[in-house]
Amino acid sequence: MTQSFNAAPIALDSIDGFPSRIGRVFLLDETEIAVFRTSDDEFYAVENRNPHPKGGPLAESIVSGHYIYDPLYDWKIDLKTGLVQEPDSGQVNTFRVEVQSDQVAVFK
Repeated sequence: MTQSFNAAPIALDSIDGFPSRIGRVFLLDETEIAVFRTSDDEFYAVENRNPHPKGGPLAESIVSGHYIYDPLYDWKIDLKTGLVQEPDSGQVNTFRVEVQSDQVAVFK
């Protein structure tokens, strides 16, 4: 489920501030998000909370393609849709991300 409450993007940092395949955490209002840059220079943002019943952060996940692998529970999550891949199930909130004039911006 992609969240998009306002039409105005929120600038986070320059493209150079996002290392490839490393998650960065940002606080938007009261929601903590994890922003990932893939090896293909695509940007994705998800709520920084694992949908596993015990929860946990997602920013420390391992990035491969447009998936992240949570190191706590070994869950594979699609960064595009937020869907947890089988045999597990669940979904994390996703946020639209755009690159505008070398700035990474998220829509909340």
